[in-house]
Amino acid sequence: MAYSIIQWGSGTVGSQVIAEVARRRELTLKGLFVYNPEKVGVDAGHIAGIKRLGVKATDSVAKILAMDADCVIHSPLSSLVYGADPEADLKTICALLASGKNVISTVGYMYPKVYGARVVNKLARACRAGGSAFHGTGANPGWLGDLVPLTMTALSGRIDRIVVQEISNFEHYPSPRIVLDTMGFGLAPARFKQRSARYGAWLTGLFRESIQMVADGIGLKLDGIDTRFSRELAREDIQVAAGRIPKGSVAGQRWEWAGRAKGRKVIVHETVWRVHDAIGARWPRGSHSITINGEPNMYLEFGPRWNDNPGSATSMHAVNAVPYVCAAPSGIQTFLDLPWIVGRGAAQR
Repeated sequence: MAYSIIQWGSGTVGSQVIAEVARRRELTLKGLFVYNPEKVGVDAGHIAGIKRLGVKATDSVAKILAMDADCVIHSPLSSLVYGADPEADLKTICALLASGKNVISTVGYMYPKVYGARVVNKLARACRAGGSAFHGTGANPGWLGDLVPLTMTALSGRIDRIVVQEISNFEHYPSPRIVLDTMGFGLAPARFKQRSARYGAWLTGLFRESIQMVADGIGLKLDGIDTRFSRELAREDIQVAAGRIPKGSVAGQRWEWAGRAKGRKVIVHETVWRVHDAIGARWPRGSHSITINGEPNMYLEFGPRWNDNPGSATSMHAVNAVPYVCAAPSGIQTFLDLPWIVGRGAAQR
């Protein structure tokens, strides 16, 4: 079956989606929404760095809403971090759903219940109005810290604790927009603290989604989810692929989100981010890993070469979800609701 796609946003993830849609025989790009006025009227293929596709970018919301398409892949920079209106993404998603289009978003809302009844009801009403389905996805959250441990628990007879560690070095990651702007590396401590109210709330929301979904998936009632944060400053100027990290600025971040049950940490996600290997000498090292204590004890480690293009993981996960979301009933469709998503179109390119 063929599916027509609208891409919302043309940054790193959006451009990768456009290129992948162009390669897939069962997918057709129908429209492209952009925020940059310089991209309006430009062919989507040119924006994505591939051949001409005959689809011109627009910044008209009305035009996108009026288009007939099976699915919108919504992947802008998160409005919870950028822009004047933190709820802009939620409003956009609801408008797209109410217009009759299924929506897959990479900005969050993977497990909307953590944001309360108001958010869930907004999404549910929009789905009912358009007869559409909504799904939030990603790489982490959206795969590493939730889908993989949930899959591992199929082997469990008893689960005492689940610990996910994401350890990443961004020295060679070339995106200033992600490393410097979104993540806040290179900011003076006072400036980082000032902007971390939105940035930290956004991150905490994402990982609370992940932890709550794992808890619900294994039938565990949580008492709450706690957040801890620490940082490391650069001891000298550091030049990385994304730009300059000045001496005294934020060069390392360590986050922990822990789901508590009966007074103990049961589901823990620890994230260690460095801009250079010398940062955070006492922090955990290695790669990503998942530990499940119980019966049996399990440990899964992703070596340094587990994925030679991790930047594409979010966009490919969204593209591969298209047939599942389009076939789903109207409503919010989390990973606990959909069938197992696999890359069933990827082998047919």
